[in-house]
Amino acid sequence: MSAQKAPPKGALRFVMWGGILALLALAMAPFAQDVLRIAGRARLHAPDIGLILAEPVMVQLHIASAVTAFFIGLVILFRRKGTGMHKTLGWAWVAAMVTTAVSSLFITGLNGDAYSLIHLITGWVIVALPLGVRAIRNRNVNAHKRFMTGLFVGGLLVAGAFTFVPGRLMWNVFFS
Repeated sequence: MSAQKAPPKGALRFVMWGGILALLALAMAPFAQDVLRIAGRARLHAPDIGLILAEPVMVQLHIASAVTAFFIGLVILFRRKGTGMHKTLGWAWVAAMVTTAVSSLFITGLNGDAYSLIHLITGWVIVALPLGVRAIRNRNVNAHKRFMTGLFVGGLLVAGAFTFVPGRLMWNVFFS
């Protein structure tokens, strides 16, 4: 009898993310008709910053820190790692991510006055961010890279994509 080979790591990640996306699609299915109806009336225009300025200060802080984290994160991703600039930008990114996560705890609305499923990302960021910092302090570069890249993708790109769902604030700022 021969031992079975384990599937490659990339395949496991693909299956995991595919499962997560499938669950999200199932969760959004009841709203699909409304989303498609609203999206059908979309037209791209210059951002209506007045909509953001009309929001509570905590929402404005959340948006400002998320946008800051996004652009700092892009710079970090494309620059050389391990330099003094990387470390300085990294700490600025951590501060922006903490501000984004903590400010989200004061924002509700998708679920009335209760937290919604998107707040699970907040909990993940609050847990994973210190683990990513600890990993690099322990000289575990691979774990640091996985944590920080995962936070960028999940905490900024995926969560950010949800802000562009028709009917939500960022959708209205750019498309309605």
